[in-house]
Amino acid sequence: MLNRQLSGIRKKTLLERLGPVPDVDPDRYGDGGPVETLEKRVAELLGTEAALFVPTGTMAQQIALRCWADRTHNPIVAMHPRAHPLNHEDDALTVLSGLRPVEVRDSEVGSCPEPYGTLLLEVPDREAGFVLPTWDELTSLVDLARERDAVVHLDGARLWESTYGLGKPLPEIAGLFDSVYVSFYKSLEGVSGAALAGSQDFVDQARVWRHRYGGMLFQQWPAALSALHGLDTVLPRLGLYVEHAKVVAAALDLPEPHTHQFALHLPGDPARLTEVSGPFLGGFWRDGTLAKTEITVAEPALEWTADEVREAWAEFRSLI
Repeated sequence: MLNRQLSGIRKKTLLERLGPVPDVDPDRYGDGGPVETLEKRVAELLGTEAALFVPTGTMAQQIALRCWADRTHNPIVAMHPRAHPLNHEDDALTVLSGLRPVEVRDSEVGSCPEPYGTLLLEVPDREAGFVLPTWDELTSLVDLARERDAVVHLDGARLWESTYGLGKPLPEIAGLFDSVYVSFYKSLEGVSGAALAGSQDFVDQARVWRHRYGGMLFQQWPAALSALHGLDTVLPRLGLYVEHAKVVAAALDLPEPHTHQFALHLPGDPARLTEVSGPFLGGFWRDGTLAKTEITVAEPALEWTADEVREAWAEFRSLI
């Protein structure tokens, strides 16, 4: 499928992805081995004191917000109505941790009547189409929260590719926040896993909550190795993907994307569009009154010229 080619999704085994497996000792419950190497690498990349490997991003964010509720003595967590914990986690913040999320749009961060202890910001905003704020907008939101004596946590699942749109390096972006979550399996194409980064005392506390949430797996080295592979081979090429995403989007008559991912909305029945798109755009789903699909421009997409994308797009449009 073209959409799979554009997104670089390949069904490869871990050994095929990594080549010869390095001669390293496996971790034991996350201690030592590639896991410790990965944690140090992430902390260095983000400019934080420490980092902690967590099996899933959902768990990582719940841990972070639970830690900050303990420290601020405030269970209220402010976040945008489109935030992941509100839409994709089955009310886990409330059911598991007793936290109370409140919906706060960007324009309401400074005026929210609820005295929230933590503000969660997602960069980029996936549900809005992988949209980034400007640097001034982002720093303003953080400042408004701090004026309310709140801490600020970054949902940075796609932070790696956001440096290009924000025009700032990873340490400067991460340095705005009290804690940062990053993913290894989205942009970096790892098999799974995430990390929490921040001060050493925050990571020490998060390590305890990782155990409580059931995230202290006996051995995590396969996921850690694939994450290290992504940092070595994919991270340096994300800038190329971001630039080519602009070429692909222009060929589809779409606005210039902020990262190497963007959303496509079309009128019509999602099932019908999926059937017609076949090997081109892949699956659509209902998003309000429109059908939606998401495109990620990765390594295989670099082979596609603007003319080739326009030709495939014209053929698709002629059939719907």
